[in-house]
Amino acid sequence: MTVQSNMFVVTSIRVRIEDERMPRARVKFKPPTNHLGGPFRLPIDYPDDEFRILSAYPHEDGLLVILEATTSDPTLVDHLFDGTPKAPDHEILHTDEQTTLIQFQLPFVPPPFRAIFLSGNLPQFPYILEDGWMICELTTSHERLSQFRDELAATGFTFEVEWVRQSVEPTELLTDRQRSFVTEAIERGYYDTPRECSLTALANELAVSKSTASVVVHNAEEIIVKEFFAAAIG
Repeated sequence: MTVQSNMFVVTSIRVRIEDERMPRARVKFKPPTNHLGGPFRLPIDYPDDEFRILSAYPHEDGLLVILEATTSDPTLVDHLFDGTPKAPDHEILHTDEQTTLIQFQLPFVPPPFRAIFLSGNLPQFPYILEDGWMICELTTSHERLSQFRDELAATGFTFEVEWVRQSVEPTELLTDRQRSFVTEAIERGYYDTPRECSLTALANELAVSKSTASVVVHNAEEIIVKEFFAAAIG
């Protein structure tokens, strides 16, 4: 694991230096169907909720993960590790009516993260869990992207590239769900002055709770604003 830690540091420095001239890609991958378990099951069991991996840190005992769940059902934590042979150690860091943050430790580094490091890439969070897929973005070369794909394929993972671009429009960074929420908000007049649609009315139109609508829209707004001003600030 010491070698992996050193590789993580070197990769961090290299990607930062090359960030300005390397393309950006959005990819998604999922494990073999008959091994679908743990966090990968969450968006299937809870299709109306949103799940994001905010951090994952490899160390000598495995992988330390922080998962954010935007859900109205706090009992989902009880089902987080369904399908896994042994439930890993975990701790609830925060919970309220909108969000649950859970930290858990895996006793190994799963294939997606091994593939990231072995291909010379750097994890860029958050990772989105959606319909059994894990979705992430990478600032990488075409060669390293191909190496990442090959490393995953060797472990039976299905891999798809959603897009590869040298420059990206802010709205293209949204998930399908985030884009549909923001589009509905615009069409209903949520962003008009004066506002023609309340958050409660928007949530009713989207058939979700007010708290879920609030978090999904806010996450989308954060992505759009940060990406729009990234060049000026950076």
